[in-house]
This record gives sequence, C-alpha cells and structure tokens, in this order.
Amino acid sequence: MSEAYVFTRYGGPETEALTDVDPPGPGPGQLLVAVRAAGVNPVDWQPREGLCRPGDPAERVFPAVFGSEAAGVVEAAGPGVTGFAVGDPVFGNTVDGGYAEYALLSAGATAHRPDGPSFTDAATLPVAAATAHDGVRRLGLPAGATLLVTGAGGGVGAAALQIARAFGVRVVGVASEAKKDFVESLGAVHVPSGPDLADRVRAAAPGGVDAVYDLVGGDTLAEAATLLTDRTKLVTAGAPPGTVAALGGSRIARARTARVLDEVAALVLSGVLDPHVTRTLPLERADAALRVVEDGHARGKVVIEVGG
Repeated sequence: MSEAYVFTRYGGPETEALTDVDPPGPGPGQLLVAVRAAGVNPVDWQPREGLCRPGDPAERVFPAVFGSEAAGVVEAAGPGVTGFAVGDPVFGNTVDGGYAEYALLSAGATAHRPDGPSFTDAATLPVAAATAHDGVRRLGLPAGATLLVTGAGGGVGAAALQIARAFGVRVVGVASEAKKDFVESLGAVHVPSGPDLADRVRAAAPGGVDAVYDLVGGDTLAEAATLLTDRTKLVTAGAPPGTVAALGGSRIARARTARVLDEVAALVLSGVLDPHVTRTLPLERADAALRVVEDGHARGKVVIEVGG
C-alpha cells in the first residue's frame, strides 16, 4: 500500500482524505513513477466538484487521486514504452493523479529531468509552464508588441510573463494589489484586478494591447476583450470554449508532448524561466496546499513534496 490524497465522492473539501491505496500498475504507454514532487493547480480541485477535463473518464472511480503533474523516478514501464529505464528522473502529466507516493504518467507526455532543475521545480512545468508556453506561442507576437495577461500572479501567469518577455514582448499583468510587487518583479506593468479593468489597462498601456492571454474568465475576460480590435488575439485557459468563442477568441489547445516539456525545461536551464515555487508542503498537508490554490491566494506555484 502507499499513501495518496484523494476525494471519495463529488462535493467540497469535506470529501477529501489522505489514505492508503494500492500502487497503480502501468498499462500500455504508461510509466509508474515514485513521486518526489507534485504541482498544485486550479484544475486539480475541479474534478472533485464533478467538472470533467479533456480525457477524464465519464464515470470516475472513487477514491480518486488529486493532481495533474508530477516529477519523480521511474519504477516500471508499461508495454510499448521505450526511451525510459528504471531509475530515470522524469517529470510529466499524470494519468490519474499525482498527490501520491506513486503515480502513473503518460510516456508521451513525460520528459527526462535534466541536471539543474530540482524535482520540486520540475513538477511545476507540465501544467503551468507548458500552458503558458503554448499560449504565448499560439499568439505569436512580434518583439515590441504588448500582451495583457489576466491572473498574472498565479503559476501560469507568472510563467507567461517571463516567456513573453524573453521574446521581447511588453507585458501588462492583471493581479490583486497584494501581488503587485511579485508581478512587477517579473518585468511586467501591474494593473489591479477588479471592476473597470479596461480603463486601468488603457492608462497603463496608452498605446493599446495587441493580445490578451486570459487565465481568469468571467467578467475579467469579457472586459479584457473590449481592449482588442483583433479578437483572434484573445486566448484563454480560464474560460470554457463556448464563452471565449462568443467573444471572438479561442481556448488554448494544449500540446501535451515530451517535446514541449523539453522546451520549457530548456527555458529553466537558460535562466529565462523561474518556476517561482513560493510554497512547499508535505503530502500529509496536501489539504492545506490545495486550499491555498482553490481559494485563489497562491502567488507563483505551490508544490507538494512527497519524499525520497
């Protein structure tokens, strides 16, 4: 048996528990990994409330393990897997949860951890950094353009600011007043979140914005859209496809591949990208880690460290 942080039914935090589970066995195209660290993301708590992500099963089997990204050491490889050996340090997207001592990773969405980034830093790359990478690449802005990022103080937002700046793009970050110093430390112009956002952005970027990368959705997305003359430059990872399509934009299509993971790891190695892990907690405190992110108070990335 091994420990995992799970939810036992649909609902709120009252459904969560740290419990013993049988270690999973790797199927075709999968790796069994002894987890050293697991990133915590907003998408992690949504399945607990019954929301389905792409690739989720129609009927979930309980107890269900939380988590969508992890880093650790290969314990076993399933049929058809090549390029990985027992003992390899890796990081990638989990198949059925990562807040656990052992997790299954999809071999096609797993990369070797290079020398340099710790397991803790590597665990932040498959979801937050890769989502930021895919969004900035999708927008394809030239050097000198201005990008507005909403939700700029979180893990994806912080990575998007850094990656865009590396491409020579001017960045304006929307975040709470409490995250002002953090956003500015990443080289962005900070704009406080809240009503009348568009007016504050126009004041901060009098030349206008060329694109919007939204990580919030709702009223923030709708108001940010009014700043664009070309709505094809409106992308979101914070709202459903139908919502952003009605505004003329689109949702980020994630490229969940080892190639993308290698690229974001290279950004870390080159010094372009700092994962900005601002809080780490052990597996037995996974509830506290999840609350920080679910309540919207995370600055940078929160990571659960499992051991090893």
